[in-house]
Amino acid sequence: MRIGRLMTCSLVMLAAGCLMPLQSQAQPQTQAAPTTAKAALKDAAGKDVGRVELAQMPAGVLLKMSLKGFPAGDRAFHIHAVGKCEPPFTSAGPHFNPGNKKHGMAAADGAHAGDMPNLHIPASGELVIEIANPMISLVKGQPNSLFDADGSAIVIHAAADDYKSDPAGNAGDRIACGVIVE
Repeated sequence: MRIGRLMTCSLVMLAAGCLMPLQSQAQPQTQAAPTTAKAALKDAAGKDVGRVELAQMPAGVLLKMSLKGFPAGDRAFHIHAVGKCEPPFTSAGPHFNPGNKKHGMAAADGAHAGDMPNLHIPASGELVIEIANPMISLVKGQPNSLFDADGSAIVIHAAADDYKSDPAGNAGDRIACGVIVE
């Protein structure tokens, strides 16, 4: 097993991504890919609570998240299907799911492309983490591109994702959101 694949599987914990070789999930590039993207995370009051930097890799996207002044505890975060963040953030739509899968990393047929592992935010409210997602792309024109017609957003929820309840993991209210932009 290649070390890169092992690291991706252990960081991402996406069953579907770990069962198949990462090369088989990479889509052929149809248009020039932005090499990076970003999202500024804001809470419902408009306060800046963090940022996410995204980078296209050969086998998916690396997300680097930095949170500050965030409520401590276990929180779900997902990539949502619409690039709009109007409180209470339902404008971001459902989870990004170009493969029409069931929700959750425990789903037998694979998870939504936007399903991500829970965040464990310490009492300080600050967290810096890197997570790889082999099921998404920044390459425009691909079926799993975050840059589709209506864009995409990153949403953090009030509770942890249970990794199985469809369609959203029983993760509670949406408490922070950021539109993904080039």
